[in-house]
Amino acid sequence: MAAPPAPTPASTRPRLVLASASPRRIDLLCRVGLPPDVVDPAELDETPRPRELPRQAALRLAVAKAKAVAARHAGAFVLAADTVVACGRRILPKPATAAEARACLALLSGRRHRVTTALAVVTPAGRCHTRLVTTVVAFRRLAGVEIDAYVVGDEWRGKAGGYAIQGHAGVFVRQVNGSPSNVVGLPLAETWTLLGGLGYVPPRG
Repeated sequence: MAAPPAPTPASTRPRLVLASASPRRIDLLCRVGLPPDVVDPAELDETPRPRELPRQAALRLAVAKAKAVAARHAGAFVLAADTVVACGRRILPKPATAAEARACLALLSGRRHRVTTALAVVTPAGRCHTRLVTTVVAFRRLAGVEIDAYVVGDEWRGKAGGYAIQGHAGVFVRQVNGSPSNVVGLPLAETWTLLGGLGYVPPRG
């Protein structure tokens, strides 16, 4: 994959603004040398529209987040992402209750599902560029007691589909086809390539 240009001093490069407060996305960016200069979540309503397909929902929300935050940060690169977990055309929620989390895991048990992340980057020139990345995840069949034990642990809170693959739910997964980091919330290879191709210069060190 193409690498971004050689690092230059922070004083001469546009800032990278992350339009998300997700600690998982911040951590992933920092791991690969792309720490955001500013974290400014868009805080939009992320409810899917009626009959909206998963890829459409992810792309619409990522673009909306990027543009909303870019309006507050002229001259910066603004990175936004939206991750959708879906079984077929059904978009799974970020569960608000333990009952919703159980329902999500029961639906995923013994099945394949798709995790789609839409990336949107607004450049300093104001242009918005996007990428869509989909990973197929297969869960083994889960016993009811396993689902109950997982839900008691609260790891599902704030997670699309009601699980965190980087946590205990990793034992539920029997196969991942595609980007593993995409399932966590940010496809790193595609993010790196997109930012580099648009001329973003990472910081030194």
